[in-house]
Amino acid sequence: MPFEQLNEIGSQIEALIAKIEQQDIANRKALKDINQEYKESARNLLHYGTFRSFDVREVQEKLKHLGLTRLANAEGNILGSLVNARTVIDRLNFCSEKSSSNDCLPIGEGSNRLKKHTNNLFGARSEDRRVRIMVTQPTKAAHDYNMVLEMVKSGMDCARINCAHDNAEIWKDIVLNIKKAALECGTTVKIAMDLAGPKIRTGNLLEGSKVKKFKPKRTAVGIVESPAHIELVPDTKGDLGPNEIPVSNSWMTQLQERDFVALKDTRGKFRKLQVVKVKKDKLLLSSEKTVYIGTGTKLFPMRSDLDKGVVGELPEIARYIVLRKGDLLIVSGKGEEGSLSRFDGEGHLIQPGKISCIPGSVVTKVREGEPILFDDGKIKGIVEDVSDDFFTVRIKKAKENGSKLKAEKGINFPTLDMGISGLTAKDKKDLEFVAQYADIVNYSYINTEADVVELLEEMERLNIKDKISIILKIETRFAFRNLVKILLEAMKTKYLGIMIARGDLALEVGWKNMSKVQEEILSFCGAAHIPVVWATQVLESLAKNGLPSRSEITDTASSVRAECVMLNKGPYINEAIMLLDEILRDMERFHEKKEGMWPKIEWL
Repeated sequence: MPFEQLNEIGSQIEALIAKIEQQDIANRKALKDINQEYKESARNLLHYGTFRSFDVREVQEKLKHLGLTRLANAEGNILGSLVNARTVIDRLNFCSEKSSSNDCLPIGEGSNRLKKHTNNLFGARSEDRRVRIMVTQPTKAAHDYNMVLEMVKSGMDCARINCAHDNAEIWKDIVLNIKKAALECGTTVKIAMDLAGPKIRTGNLLEGSKVKKFKPKRTAVGIVESPAHIELVPDTKGDLGPNEIPVSNSWMTQLQERDFVALKDTRGKFRKLQVVKVKKDKLLLSSEKTVYIGTGTKLFPMRSDLDKGVVGELPEIARYIVLRKGDLLIVSGKGEEGSLSRFDGEGHLIQPGKISCIPGSVVTKVREGEPILFDDGKIKGIVEDVSDDFFTVRIKKAKENGSKLKAEKGINFPTLDMGISGLTAKDKKDLEFVAQYADIVNYSYINTEADVVELLEEMERLNIKDKISIILKIETRFAFRNLVKILLEAMKTKYLGIMIARGDLALEVGWKNMSKVQEEILSFCGAAHIPVVWATQVLESLAKNGLPSRSEITDTASSVRAECVMLNKGPYINEAIMLLDEILRDMERFHEKKEGMWPKIEWL
């Protein structure tokens, strides 16, 4: 390479170093209150922010042609890497080596610090797997110890409990089962608890019926191929399976195989069920006809020596509003129960459905013409009209035959800052439980560094700051935009991680931008030496249905760039844990984190 080109690239690198050193002096105030554990990490984060304020792809290409570092994986020590590159170029150019006015981390120290911080957050790694596995716990984990034990045996390193569901009694039972299983396996499993946060969601609809339908399978000509199967279980059981009906245990245990049970179903139809199998804590019954069984349905054994039984409490059937493209939907801020859409005999909409939004204050922030998303983007609309206590949405995207909008579904306004973040009253109450039973608190729906300040102040009040770790969930456009400020504020505590909550984040930044945003979060957290949790829909098809999709496998292979991967709950969760464990072990033989080419950062 001619000396002129060496001089040019040397000058470009020198300009980057000079800018970083100049900004280093200006940023000293920002580092004043950073925890000692993160002092150098925060400084490197600011160096990297300065570096990324330029488009350095041309420099990277030139370095590649010289056979030198492309700075593609240099975020962990960006100034040191630039200084090293400059030194090599000076030697090639027979120039005297320049000295940097600023100390920088030794090469490799950024990686060492990230490993240390990851161990601080999740505990020591296993011998042959660097990336940890976090698993969301279902309600069943409170009373099914063997299920929890299998999760630990399969490779779970961290158990996640979502405070948006269940209650303190169930959470405590889950925690006790996790600790018991970890002790039995001779390992450590960290317990992370999500604070629900101020998620904008749909309110309640009119109460649904408490009934279950059981239908036999028939041939094409209507002949019963296999009867409907009903399972009687004790009414003390927690979560009910789809075919389970709760009854008094003392009554249930009197029934025997081949006994018949008569009933009038919720339509008034007479039905006769037969006991086909007696199991521990469960009776299997069959019916040759369709039967609707509801809460309070009376069950009459046809053996005269037995008393009648009564069906216990069944869950409500979730009501929903059917929405099609072009329909109107009224979103209310009053908090009243919603109502279903009304159609005429030809299926034309004659009265729009109505649903409330929580919190109701959202109505005052909405603007006409802005997009709105429901239920993880399954339904998309445009705000058409805004009144004092409600707004109207025109549906622009839904399934051809209509999409179902239920209660407790997320609402996103991807282009609006709704000013809703920080700790709710429930979060503060739940944090008291977290302080007593958990190792990590996952903080949801943050938008700015002020939200981090609020959490740290509350943790200080509970005397758990620097004792319990924090994982900040990046799931909004504004959290991404304020990422550096959020990280610096959070680095005032001792144990820290970041979760890329890809579900809501994808809706907020747009599908086309999601891959880029994910890369940027990984790179900036790498600069801060802060471990990252790769979350949302990892092996979801496998966990829920028992079979992964091909795209899930490639996504899972890519997750090796993070320090932890999160799985959501499902009936096949142990299969998902085992496959994830195997994929991570294999991929870590080929990949250590990542490489990248860096244009100028665009904060969406």
